[in-house]
Amino acid sequence: MNRPIRPAVIDGKALRASLLYFALVLGVGVVLGSFRVPLLVPRLGERWAELLEMPVMGLAIVLATRHVVRRFSLPADARVRWFVGGLAFVLMLLSELSLALLMQDSSLSQFIASRDPISGSVYLGMLLFFAAAPRLLKP
Repeated sequence: MNRPIRPAVIDGKALRASLLYFALVLGVGVVLGSFRVPLLVPRLGERWAELLEMPVMGLAIVLATRHVVRRFSLPADARVRWFVGGLAFVLMLLSELSLALLMQDSSLSQFIASRDPISGSVYLGMLLFFAAAPRLLKP
């Protein structure tokens, strides 16, 4: 049964929620990365530094999700919530890949191949959680 798209998507509320959700989580990631790279990576290595960052990013995702859902009074409609998480996910992928390619001056395949298999897999799981959180979490 096809229901019409909710007004939250049509009036731009979900778009604005996606942008804020993306910006909040990206901002936390940038701040954490500015500590992780110079302080933790030389002492612990890339894998352990990234793994230590993941729980903090998970918490940031939960808090950002709750904030965005409340601030924009997003309906519980699955399509609206998936739209918010999905668009934020696409924006996150584009920004992460663009930044990595610009900073590392390598191809996309080289960048993917250079990821640590353990922390890279956990990172992928966190990205999927980031995309799904608006739908899965209650405000």
